[in-house]
Amino acid sequence: MLIRPATKADLPAIMRLIHDLALYEKAPEQVETNEAEIGAALFADEPKVFCSIADHDGEVIGISIWFLNFSTWQGKHGIYLEDLFIKPEHRGNGYGLAMLKHLAAICNERGYGRFQWWVLDWNSPAIEFYKSQGAVAMDEWTVYRVSGEALKRLGS
Repeated sequence: MLIRPATKADLPAIMRLIHDLALYEKAPEQVETNEAEIGAALFADEPKVFCSIADHDGEVIGISIWFLNFSTWQGKHGIYLEDLFIKPEHRGNGYGLAMLKHLAAICNERGYGRFQWWVLDWNSPAIEFYKSQGAVAMDEWTVYRVSGEALKRLGS
């Protein structure tokens, strides 16, 4: 089991897994990006987003896409996990757990104070998995988002 940083050669596989995740989350039509944009973000001179790869015998079978956030209360950075996806045929073999442990280790090594993510409320298998690893739902918080035309209006 190998968890490693993504390389440019992984871009086609990363893009496929992004599409697979969107399909799993019942929102394939919401993927607006492409390989060039993802590559530009991940492999910029000073990237703001990162990708770790679950590699099984040279095949990319999973991704975690993450970036840094910041807690003003802790005065520390943390990791925000944007996406974690393991191909269905490789689930149950420890890759998801290995990915979480990898990112938690980065937090510990760098002195980050938090590791957090969102999960869809209908995704019971993921919720139970995360809880089994000590994750706690932030039920008192409600997520808000501004995008598309509303974002353009708000920013004008």
